[in-house]
Amino acid sequence: TACPASDGGGEHAALVKRGKVVFETNCTACHARDPRAEGPVGPANACASSELLDAKLMRNEYPPGYTPKRDTQAMAPLPYLEKELPALAAYLQSLGCE
Repeated sequence: TACPASDGGGEHAALVKRGKVVFETNCTACHARDPRAEGPVGPANACASSELLDAKLMRNEYPPGYTPKRDTQAMAPLPYLEKELPALAAYLQSLGCE
């Protein structure tokens, strides 16, 4: 997503930075440290949508119409990350997504 023009990107940049910390703290045990790479357990997740993150992290589901990259149920829900979803989405979507 593009940086909002209203804040010159400052708030968005802070959100992306926070999302990177959340990702590195909570996701890299299964997903690669670089979200564009396949992890040992979890797939690459750069550019993941807010809808996908919400469904997977809150309920271990997929949004309607989504085709999973891996056919597993290895991921457990992580509801404690609910308030971090906007930051995590901002970070993952900042990685060269079209």
